[in-house]
Amino acid sequence: MTTRRPQRQARAIRLGPRSLLALALAGATGLAGFTWPLFADPSSQVSAHAQDAPWLFAGLLVLLVGVVTATISESGLGPKAVAMLGVLAATGAALRPIGAGTAGIEPMFFLMVLSGRVLGPGFGFVLGSVTMFASALLTGGVGPWMPFQMLAMGWFTMGAGLLPGPDRLRGRGELAMLAAYGFLAAFAYGTVMNLAGWPFMDAQASNVAFDPGSALPANLARFVAYCLATSLGWDLGRALVTVVLTLTLGATLLKALRRATRRAAFETPVTFEPS
Repeated sequence: MTTRRPQRQARAIRLGPRSLLALALAGATGLAGFTWPLFADPSSQVSAHAQDAPWLFAGLLVLLVGVVTATISESGLGPKAVAMLGVLAATGAALRPIGAGTAGIEPMFFLMVLSGRVLGPGFGFVLGSVTMFASALLTGGVGPWMPFQMLAMGWFTMGAGLLPGPDRLRGRGELAMLAAYGFLAAFAYGTVMNLAGWPFMDAQASNVAFDPGSALPANLARFVAYCLATSLGWDLGRALVTVVLTLTLGATLLKALRRATRRAAFETPVTFEPS
């Protein structure tokens, strides 16, 4: 009796040292961009220019996402992967407006989870960032928040590519894992995006607004109350939609994506023979 060995899953992008360094740099800068008001001294020059900070960090994040994309491209984003990236990014951008204005109906998150799972963390980060950029242009959602959305969606999709068992885990176990990840990551996405805008609320407007003069624990308590009061319903809707779509359509889409990656043979170089 022979046992069938698990087939190694193809990856559209293989992360090299420079790509990992660029991802780490973008991640660290993004984390600073999301959290710096919590740690800045109220009397510092940084806090004095708090209203300018979103624009400065937005510009910096655009450059960093560009650096990451260029670095990953240099390490192996071939024409087949570019074609796959374009198709998935266009599909994700088209899915986002479906639930515009309706609490949490955002089917693009389910597509990002499955795409990151099949195509890997490097492709996932680029796909998440490009999809959010394209959808912002499509919906007119361009502003200082857009680079933060790009980075957060890049993290979201990359995380799906880092889940265990890409070559072995299949069936209901894989779908359950992806659904659980999508549920938690949907809340995480909403939370970090809240953090991008919450520190710049008028402190006098509400008792859940950021207070530059308060200690970190007090501001964290305010932030939790802010999330519960403003975005819990939206985040819950996003998480539930992601879970339902993953469990109902996930098996079919995973099979289609894996078939496409096998036929694309990303790791086989494209050659042209003379006629």
